[in-house]
Amino acid sequence: MVIANNTDKVITNLELSIQVSLNGLSFCILNRQTNSITFLKHFEKDKKLSPFEALDFLKHLFNTEEELKTPFHNVHVIYVNELATLVPKPLFNEDFLADYLKFNSKILKSDFIAYDTIDINESVNVYVPYVNINNYIYDTFGTFIYSHFSSILIDKILQIEKHADNFKLYVNVNKDHFEIVVTNKGQLTLYNTFDYSTKEDFIYYILFTIEQLKLNPEKIDLVLLGCIDKDSDLFEILYKYIRHVHFGKRLDSYLYTNNPKSNYSDFVLIQSF
Repeated sequence: MVIANNTDKVITNLELSIQVSLNGLSFCILNRQTNSITFLKHFEKDKKLSPFEALDFLKHLFNTEEELKTPFHNVHVIYVNELATLVPKPLFNEDFLADYLKFNSKILKSDFIAYDTIDINESVNVYVPYVNINNYIYDTFGTFIYSHFSSILIDKILQIEKHADNFKLYVNVNKDHFEIVVTNKGQLTLYNTFDYSTKEDFIYYILFTIEQLKLNPEKIDLVLLGCIDKDSDLFEILYKYIRHVHFGKRLDSYLYTNNPKSNYSDFVLIQSF
């Protein structure tokens, strides 16, 4: 988690989380005084945007959505992209950020690289945020926090699993990609993200992960989060190949003006406060 500093501070009870993906933007507003989520909305795009187009879209939404025109006490930007890698804290050196990323991500010399510390498992998540969006949020709101989607996902899952005594395979489903987090007795075994366009892609990557970790699809507990339900093709094909499939929970205590789609959807966005 990185804090962009500014001296301006607004007195209000409202906090805003923005989930930034090149496929769309999501917003969540928390009223801290009433412990209630007052706004939760997704704005998807049919095609993948560039970071510049994503910024234009963000500006448009701030100019047209009434709920986003109010002052906020805290703002948190969450970046969703594949440009991230985990490094054990004892091996981490801030002077080599680009070196950590270049082995599994295509980055440019001009890319700004940031990192989040995940204290629960003594690791550092190195990633590329979108500088143009950071600059706009800073100019608009002053001080704000930004972090990578996977940092929050991993941290929250490890908190849930800290007393577990077995393997768990979490799958967080989005419209065109999904994340896999595997834990064993509360410790992180694997994190990865995969793009998919068909249900066959989806099950292939999950079964491949299970095979590589030498797990048994008849015994592994698979926990679903995100955009999936029992009526979907993705769930149907999962249940065909994996015996123990169930849905997770956010375990939050917020009140909602409008309820989320399920108690396992928007896992990261809602728990980012």
